Amino acid sequence: MYGSSVKVLVVGNGGREHALVRGLSLDPQVSEIFALPGNPGMAGAATLVAGSTTDPDYVAETAIELGVDLVVVGPEAPLVAGVADAVRGAGIACFGPSAQAARLEGSKAFAKEVMVAAGVPTATGVHCREMSQVEDAFARFGTPYVVKEDGLAAGKGVVVTDNEDAARAHAAAIFARGGSLVVEEFLDGPEVSLFCLCDGENVVPLSPAQDFKRALDGNDGPNTGGMGSYSPLPWAPPDLVSQVVNTVAVPTVQEMARRGTPFVGLLYCGLALTSKGVRVVEFNVRFGDPETQVVIPRLASPLGQALFATATGKLADFGDLQWKGTAAVDVILASPGYPQSAQTGGKITGVTQADALENVHVIHAGTKREGDHLVSSGGRVLAVVGEGATVEQARQRAYAGMALITLEGGHYRTDIAQL
Repeated sequence: MYGSSVKVLVVGNGGREHALVRGLSLDPQVSEIFALPGNPGMAGAATLVAGSTTDPDYVAETAIELGVDLVVVGPEAPLVAGVADAVRGAGIACFGPSAQAARLEGSKAFAKEVMVAAGVPTATGVHCREMSQVEDAFARFGTPYVVKEDGLAAGKGVVVTDNEDAARAHAAAIFARGGSLVVEEFLDGPEVSLFCLCDGENVVPLSPAQDFKRALDGNDGPNTGGMGSYSPLPWAPPDLVSQVVNTVAVPTVQEMARRGTPFVGLLYCGLALTSKGVRVVEFNVRFGDPETQVVIPRLASPLGQALFATATGKLADFGDLQWKGTAAVDVILASPGYPQSAQTGGKITGVTQADALENVHVIHAGTKREGDHLVSSGGRVLAVVGEGATVEQARQRAYAGMALITLEGGHYRTDIAQL
C-alpha cells in the first residue's frame, strides 16, 4: 500500500462503520471507499452498495467487482459467518479474523478456554447447558450474578444483577431458544476497552476508552450496546496499555496461532480494573461501538495504512500508532423504548446544525432516508462526537451538539464522561 492509493470496502451499516469510513476518508492514500450496505451518514464519503453482509460469497464477489484492495469487516456477525475467509480466498486483503478465530467472540465458552490455556487473567466461569448447572454456579459465585449468553447477542446478552429471579429468568430464556450460557464471578472495579491491531503475530494497541453500557444516568437501567464513551482515560494507570498487551493480547494471539487459527484483525479487550489487578471481562473480534467513535478521531496515524498493514502481516514494519493530544466524547441518541423494544421511524432533525459546530460531528448508526427526511431505523440512532483539549471540553461540545437534535421520544444519557 505504501506509496500507492487503495480502494476500501467497509462492511456494515452502523455507527462503528461510519466512524471507520470517516477515518479512512482522512487517509490520503485511500482513493475510494465503498460501504456495504452503509447508511445515510456515510454517503458523503463512501459509495453505498446494497446487499447482504453475512453472505460470504456475495461479499467476496462484490469486492472483486468493485476492484478493492482491502475489505474492512465492521460487525461480528459477518466475521462469525466466514466473510473474511471468503474475501481472503478471493485474493483480497481483509481486516477481520477467520470464522475459526472469530469464535473468540462467537462463543463465550471458547474464549474462556483460550484465556485459560494462554494464562490470561479473567473471571472464573462455568459453561452451563441446563438450569441445575446455573443453580450450582449461583451458589458458588454468589451475588451479583453474572449470566452471559454463549453466542452473539449484539452486546445485550449479559445480565448482571443481585436479583436471583431476574438472573434465573435470563438463563431460562437463553435455554428456551436452544442456547447455552456462562455464569461467572463478578469483577469489581471500572471497566476499560482496549483495541489491539493483530496481524496473526504482532500486536499494536490503540488508545483505551471507556464505554457506558447501562441505559440510564447513574449506570442504572438495562444493559445496552453502549450509550456513550470517551477517550483517553486520565485516571488510568500509566502502564495499563503495556500491561494489557503483554498479559492479555500477546498471549491470546500466540495461543490462537498455536491452534492453527491465527488472529488477524481487531482484538477488543474488555477489561475490569479490579482490586486484584486487570481482568478480562470479554473479548470481541472487531472494533467496539461506541468506543470506535471516540478512538478513531484521536488517531494521528493514517487509518487505512494501519488496517492494510494489519491485514497483510506487516504490522512490524508499520510500527507504533501516533496520537493527537486531544480528547473525544460521544453521546448516543436512542430510539423510544430502547433497549427493550425500540420504536423506529421517528423523524430526526438538527443533524446538519450539530455537524456544523466546531469540533463536533455526528455519526449515524440507525438512520435511513424517507424522501427528504432522516428517520430512525434502529435502537441506537446516532452519536454526537465532541473533540477538545480535555475530556470535559469534549464532553461539553458533544452535549452542545446533542441539544440541537430532536427525535420525538428519543433518549440519551446526560452523564457520559462526567469525571
